[in-house]
Amino acid sequence: MRLTRPMLAVAGGAAAVLALAGCGTGNSDAAAKVPTAATGSLESLAAKVKCKPDMQIDSDEVRQAICKTSDGKYVFATFATDRGQREWINGAKDYGGFYLVGRKWVAVGEDKVVKALQHTLGGAEEIGTNHSAHTGHSG
Repeated sequence: MRLTRPMLAVAGGAAAVLALAGCGTGNSDAAAKVPTAATGSLESLAAKVKCKPDMQIDSDEVRQAICKTSDGKYVFATFATDRGQREWINGAKDYGGFYLVGRKWVAVGEDKVVKALQHTLGGAEEIGTNHSAHTGHSG
């Protein structure tokens, strides 16, 4: 049987429907435990996780602070625009790390810290570039 563009489009559409339906993912329990991503100012988000933010950057485009909780230390940042947030994350991910991403905010820290924050703040975890394969090479 020869595949044509219309047949490929139908197959792709069917795959998308199955993916959206969660068919066979096995992660429905994990997704159900993550709350809807919180919104608000840096201070209000930090208060939700019982952190007093130590402000590092306070500009019109980005506000960034260091936070410490019983789970560990992390960087918390809020952004004026979605685009500014995505550009910041894309640049930061080159340095590795674990990122909890919400609407116009991000928390960056160790994996265990990000996962603990996710239980309160919601959001989606993203992982930065792993450079461990580059260590010890000779030039």
